[in-house]
Amino acid sequence: MTIPLLICDDSNMARKQVAKALPAGWDVEITFATNGLEGIQAIRDGKGEMVFLDLTMPEMDGYQVLEAVKNEGLDAMIIVISGDIQPDAYTRVTKMGAMEFIQKPVSPEKLQEVLRKFGLI
Repeated sequence: MTIPLLICDDSNMARKQVAKALPAGWDVEITFATNGLEGIQAIRDGKGEMVFLDLTMPEMDGYQVLEAVKNEGLDAMIIVISGDIQPDAYTRVTKMGAMEFIQKPVSPEKLQEVLRKFGLI
């Protein structure tokens, strides 16, 4: 079954890099969002069952997206992919419902390791 996958990052290069790091043959339908407002709307529209979310974005940041998902009771599995690697960022996003936190730039190996950990591939 195809998984609706949302890659939400304000950097075009980062969005492309994450898409290239996805496991070959993983059955996903990718949607891209350039900021948190686009991202939360895509999740509301059913395009983000699985979400790779940046933290630092214009309009609405990743923390605000996590908060909106939680407050609205939206069904989304969220993995944060960010350059903000401070320990408090990791603790904060996991408390807010993120499944995992991966440092940018993400390697295909690390991404596959995390997806396997949660039984997603």
